Amino acid sequence: MLRYVTTNSGKVREAREYLDAVEQLNYDYTEIQAAELGPIAVRGAREAYRHAGEPVLVDDAGLFVEGFDGFPGPYSAFVEHTLGIETVQRLVAREIDAPRRASFRCVLAYCDGDAFDASPDPVDREDRAAAAAVGADDDADDADDPLPVKLFTGSVRGRIVEPRGDGGFGYDPIFEHDGTTFAEMSAEAKNAVSHRGRAFAKFASWYQER
Repeated sequence: MLRYVTTNSGKVREAREYLDAVEQLNYDYTEIQAAELGPIAVRGAREAYRHAGEPVLVDDAGLFVEGFDGFPGPYSAFVEHTLGIETVQRLVAREIDAPRRASFRCVLAYCDGDAFDASPDPVDREDRAAAAAVGADDDADDADDPLPVKLFTGSVRGRIVEPRGDGGFGYDPIFEHDGTTFAEMSAEAKNAVSHRGRAFAKFASWYQER
């Protein structure tokens, strides 16, 4: 059984579009402060595996606004809970001229206590750039903590707009991709293009063939 470590049931529903055997593990792992998503996900996966004693999957994701120094980036969850997405949208609208480009990025970190074959280098230019941007261009196997973690990344480009739509969660109402906000999309349509969906597609392909 694969445990998806999250308190967000919406993420679990999205994950089950790719893998049936996913169960939610409601565990609050220590979320370190870091400038990139990769180290946060890696630390969480190691801690969650040691807690659960079975295969775990942890994700960290963020909204990165161009021209805003990537804000809120790895602090997206904190900013959402303290300022709210409407405040973020207003700040961006006030400080940045249209089209107010942004990207959603996600890192999935898988840990089951075993070593892995190294992931091949990404062949797609955008995949390479996305992996480097989140600090996840290599699988995590280091001297400080030898517990191996395998990483999968996904990203999607869009722009910040006034809130529209009632679906999704988090920043979905203010993130527009190809003319539609994530909150206006069906779950299936969002999963097909989202940062998390793209990361899960890579993970599911590897997980089912490992």
